[in-house]
Amino acid sequence: MTELSIREGTAANVPALHCLIESAYRGEASRAGWTTEADLLDGQRTDPDDLADILADPKQALLSAWRGEGLVGCVLIADRGEGTGYLGMLSVSPTLQNGGVGRALVEAAHAELARRFGALRVRISVLPRRDTLIAWYERLGYACTGETLPFPYGDPRFGLPKRDDLFFLVLERPLQ
Repeated sequence: MTELSIREGTAANVPALHCLIESAYRGEASRAGWTTEADLLDGQRTDPDDLADILADPKQALLSAWRGEGLVGCVLIADRGEGTGYLGMLSVSPTLQNGGVGRALVEAAHAELARRFGALRVRISVLPRRDTLIAWYERLGYACTGETLPFPYGDPRFGLPKRDDLFFLVLERPLQ
């Protein structure tokens, strides 16, 4: 198998990034992997304009994972100030999940958050009904902070909820 290379996403990558992210989180294609949100949300996970805005913002970036010419994963990193970084939108092609791409992206994200933004800790937000995903992050050193964030009901840019009890748990881990 071709070696994995991780690099910063570019505006030229937006169509491929969008397709990858949607396939990892939404619709029937997402069910081939274990990170699907298809039972909780319909609609989009993001859109090309949102991705372009992320890439244009110096306080954010999308790291992308490639095997040869094929995009296989990505992750959002962001500076939240006061030594805190944020990691989100971790996406791996559903048929390649459970093969180390996600872990490699998280490790690269941690290093880049520390290097680029001087982050001392990193936070993520996860839907609490995603027990398997939370357990995976806990194995990577994340712990629940006890904080929660509301789900953005009424904003279809984040998806169309199938439930009325969605919110996010905040998890955090220190960076070495």
